[in-house]
Amino acid sequence: MTSIRHFPATHPLPDWRNFGVMLRVLLGINVLAMLAALVRAPALTDWAGQYIELAAMVEPLLLINLGLLSLLRDFLWRMPLRVGQLLVMLLVSAVASALFIYIGALGLLDYVGVLRAVLLAASATALLLGYFDLRSRAFFPAQTEARLAALNARIRPHFLFNSLNAVLSLIRARPQEAEAALEALSDLFRAAMRDPGELVSLADEIALGRQYLELETLRLGERLAVNWKIGTISMDLPIPPLMLQPLLENAVYHGIEPSQEGGLVTIEIEQKGEELRIAIANPTVGLAQHAVGNQIAVANIRERLALYYDLEARLETEVGDNRYEVRIILPCQRRPPSPSR
Repeated sequence: MTSIRHFPATHPLPDWRNFGVMLRVLLGINVLAMLAALVRAPALTDWAGQYIELAAMVEPLLLINLGLLSLLRDFLWRMPLRVGQLLVMLLVSAVASALFIYIGALGLLDYVGVLRAVLLAASATALLLGYFDLRSRAFFPAQTEARLAALNARIRPHFLFNSLNAVLSLIRARPQEAEAALEALSDLFRAAMRDPGELVSLADEIALGRQYLELETLRLGERLAVNWKIGTISMDLPIPPLMLQPLLENAVYHGIEPSQEGGLVTIEIEQKGEELRIAIANPTVGLAQHAVGNQIAVANIRERLALYYDLEARLETEVGDNRYEVRIILPCQRRPPSPSR
């Protein structure tokens, strides 16, 4: 089973394909270039010219190295931490040497300038690796899993309370259907008690969502209509647990229950390139208190996505004419086992 230990936010070596990592590297190197320009400039008015001159050399080196590190990501992850860091340093130094020697051959840098530039590139790389190492320690799996457990603990009581209410209403009104409802409820409870640090397959998460909606259908009858639209997609993709169910609960509670006529809940799941997209839509019935749903659940899922995927995943909401939609976009990727330190 894949776990939080295998995800970019907690890996000691950066995920060079992660947008958040790329953004931090770009910002970090450009800040260092700005500081170097301030040191080199004979006067403050010359700072901008010095920075542009440095950026003209730094940016190509940065983009080339990011491209190579992205290609070598999986290989580097299989290495022990210190070996991986050393290989990153050697790669950056080799690319910097080749680039700056070429610039020197054009007469734009002398030998001392080339040596200084390579040393600066290696030093900047060491600083960035140190930053990412400290960041991985700050997001150490034990702390991350504790935070995930706390977030899941906020979801569970609400989920279990509502599910029990649904079964109790059946026992009173239609006792012959209560047995099937109790069986479904036991499966839901079992899923809710999973380790929050472990990922589940997309198939399991969809099955949990279907069970929950079937339970609500027993309670609400024809008032609840459900439309699943699932594209061609690998059902064994790992995703965080309890992504769908809280949003489906939102859709039922805020979109279906307030209306005497009920309504339609639509769930669309598709894969576009390397992204998994999940959209859940429900009517808003025009009631102000129900128009935007349960923002606690939305905020909870958004924070859990950040813990798992950093900036690679996002949750979006949209309120339209009598319609509320939540969209989850996350990467379709598997994480190889973490190397030993």
